Amino acid sequence: MLDWQAIDTVLLDMDGTLLDLHFDSHFWLELLPERYAQHHDMALEQAREWLHERIRREQGALSWYCLDYWTEQLNLPIALLKRDIMERIGFRPGAQAFLQAVQATGRRTVIVTNAHRDSLALKVEVTAIDTLVDGVICSHDFGYPKEDQAFWHALQEVEPFNPQRTLLVDDSLAVLASARRYGIGHLLSITQPDSTQPERQIDEYEATNDFSEVIAAL
Repeated sequence: MLDWQAIDTVLLDMDGTLLDLHFDSHFWLELLPERYAQHHDMALEQAREWLHERIRREQGALSWYCLDYWTEQLNLPIALLKRDIMERIGFRPGAQAFLQAVQATGRRTVIVTNAHRDSLALKVEVTAIDTLVDGVICSHDFGYPKEDQAFWHALQEVEPFNPQRTLLVDDSLAVLASARRYGIGHLLSITQPDSTQPERQIDEYEATNDFSEVIAAL
């Protein structure tokens, strides 16, 4: 699947790639509409429909991922509410073993995430995922999401890497497309970011649902 002899650096998305996206899906699609409906004395379906449309308008922008932005827009303590379901945070199949296997080869492993710092801190608290990689980069520190070419240029400044000898693993096809435009030579997607949803058919990139397959190649 991957030519590991041609890879020196491994960049890894977090949500939907290393961690099960179910936590985030449940929060934004289920819990938040419930709390918003209660707070604004609205019918649940009305709140759900309004929220989904409002959130979709920000898709692809850094604000889409920003908990401070949504706290202000919705007048709800988004970061605090996430703690109500923190028991849903967990690794995807084989993710921990994969990280350990890659580190054992001496390749540099760096998480590159669009997650807000508060969300990242909660997931680190639950999983200690930061201890399994060499570094963690948050796009909010740059002011650009991974979908923007400016992110990769900023990343290169603080975490120098040879794009042609770099692997990016990410569940977002938009992010993978951005990385490809930047020149990252090895791309791997995830077919089932959310364990409660069906697997996706991905034709544009190499893809996997279980990191044990990737470890075997490594």
